[in-house]
This record gives sequence, C-alpha cells and structure tokens, in this order.
Amino acid sequence: MKDRSRKKKEKLLQEVMIISEEFTRKNNFRRKKLEKLIYMRNVDGTLNYIRLIVDTVKVELFFNKHKKRILINVIGEQKWSMILGIL
Repeated sequence: MKDRSRKKKEKLLQEVMIISEEFTRKNNFRRKKLEKLIYMRNVDGTLNYIRLIVDTVKVELFFNKHKKRILINVIGEQKWSMILGIL
C-alpha cells in the first residue's frame, strides 16, 4: 500500500515540475523525446493548445541533506526557466 502511494506522489511531482526548452538547451541537459506530445493545462484547467510538453529531462534535486532523482517535463516557448511545484 505504501509503495503505491509513494509512486502516486512521485507521478504528481513529475506533473507539476516543468522546465523551458530554451533553458535545457542553454545548460546542455540531455533531453528524452516523448513518443507522443502532451498538451499542458492552464491554471484554470483548460487545455493550452499552443505550448506542448515535448521532452523530459532527468535531474537530481538537492535540498538540505536530501537528494532526489526526478523527471521534469520540458515545454517550448516560455519566458521563464523553470517551475517547481511542491506538494
């Protein structure tokens, strides 16, 4: 039961962490192409047909003495570099 709950939380973390395509290019991240493009949702829940999730990147996050490897979704055409949502 705990394992399933943990996987669910990790999936949620992946969904709320996004990084811009330009930032990944400038910082030489190794990107993995998605088989299928994924539409983003706006804050109000509507689909955003302009900006798509195109790739993922694997990163290591460090906070205090904790280290976590996660996948972050990459989207194009953004003015910001990264959004990390903490749940």
